[in-house]
Amino acid sequence: MVPILLGALGLLVILAGALRLRSFSGYRVARSLRVAPQLSIAEAHGEARAGRASYVRVQGRITSEEEFPDENERPLVFRRRRLEVREGGTRWRTLEDEREAVPFGLQERRDYLALDAEALDDGLVVLPREATGRARDLPGRLPPDIPPDALIRHRIDQLSAVEHAVATGVPVLLEDGSIQLTAGAGRPLIVTTLEPSEAMRVLSGDRRGELLLISGALVLGFALVALAVVVAIGQLAGAS
Repeated sequence: MVPILLGALGLLVILAGALRLRSFSGYRVARSLRVAPQLSIAEAHGEARAGRASYVRVQGRITSEEEFPDENERPLVFRRRRLEVREGGTRWRTLEDEREAVPFGLQERRDYLALDAEALDDGLVVLPREATGRARDLPGRLPPDIPPDALIRHRIDQLSAVEHAVATGVPVLLEDGSIQLTAGAGRPLIVTTLEPSEAMRVLSGDRRGELLLISGALVLGFALVALAVVVAIGQLAGAS
């Protein structure tokens, strides 16, 4: 009876932890970034021309023929500005979402792979530029249902043509014969200029403490299942 109870408790803890983990917006991005197989841009072209909807990871230098400058004259290819309000302790609700983008892609030696900027959403993983304040500091700009003391955040995520990046997605052959990396296979298009450890930290956002608790719960759940197996084996050995 004890092994059954231990095993059932362990499975419940694992299930609860896994369901909670999936509620994180960055979980799917982090998992997709981690498991996608690495290909060269030339190999990604081959996948597209062969008609295989493979979800892959490529890397190269960001490049474009139509960059636009930021306030520091850096050549940008993508910029997203969001105005958000804090709700429920750790969650942010988007009030304004503005995007600027030009056609861009990744260059690896002589090979180029276009990236689908329209498909780029939560998969953009960069160090954000943020400023926070109170709703009272923006009179007339916010909806009337937001209290004056609500925490407001202005966030800017951008990509520059002077950076190297890693991108994951499905390379597809377009009607004009060019190749583009986009979302597909049930996974998002991801573009990051960060090292893997830094990208995971950004994806965890304000819920890093909760992620650590969930990780601990999953470890506990697997430990309980393992203990249940050990106890069961011990009981069977004692019975024989």
